[in-house]
Amino acid sequence: MSALDQVDLTLTFSEKEGLERLERAQRRLLALRLQCAGLIGDGTLGPPLCVLFEGWDASGKGGAIRRLTAPLDPRHVTVAEFAAPTEREKRHHFLWRFWPLVPGQGGMVVLDRSWYGRVMVERVEGFAAKPDWKRAYKEIVNFERSICKEGLVLVKFWMQISEAEQLKRFEARKHDPLKSWKLTDDDWRNREKRPAYEQALADMLRKTDRKRSPWTLISAESKAYARVAVIEAVVTQLEQGMRAVGQEPLEAEQVL
Repeated sequence: MSALDQVDLTLTFSEKEGLERLERAQRRLLALRLQCAGLIGDGTLGPPLCVLFEGWDASGKGGAIRRLTAPLDPRHVTVAEFAAPTEREKRHHFLWRFWPLVPGQGGMVVLDRSWYGRVMVERVEGFAAKPDWKRAYKEIVNFERSICKEGLVLVKFWMQISEAEQLKRFEARKHDPLKSWKLTDDDWRNREKRPAYEQALADMLRKTDRKRSPWTLISAESKAYARVAVIEAVVTQLEQGMRAVGQEPLEAEQVL
């Protein structure tokens, strides 16, 4: 049984519980980020934080990112979206375009798609030669190891939804004039190649899950559940990362 087979897609919250947990998690994240930025507490800068989102098309990455960053001062977080590399970027090593966004002490970056495109879409669509994408697993692991050894907290999410739920969301987008721009011909083509993407995904999770940079699989069939699960996971891993560099997270009552 693969890791994805163990994701319980039935997980959900009541509306009341979802709102209460979302507000509590957002407030806790805000306090931790202010502490890491040296704006509360003793002024010591905390570890950099990079939150990386991968997932099926229409799995709710954008909504989760909005809830994750909503309570934060926009001056203290960078959100970056990655699509196909430009012609200039293709002239460099595939990791080159990501290096400038690696945050420094006290900083935070959120990535909508990432370097994992090399072993997912570039593999499946044939944009990278087989020797290149096969070599990329080790290059990614080494890259993540190097930045995590510097104290960076790397939170990696895969947003999991069923094929049926994805189709339901595609159809909803198609008929909503304010969301139809999100739906492209590539999205429909990717659905047809889901078995190939599932194989690439299984290889990606198996080859790049490490103690310092584990994958967190999010049950995203319920958007409300997924958004809370994402923020709570970031809070947990950020607290662990702070303690790893000798910074004790402030208790909740200290920042109320």
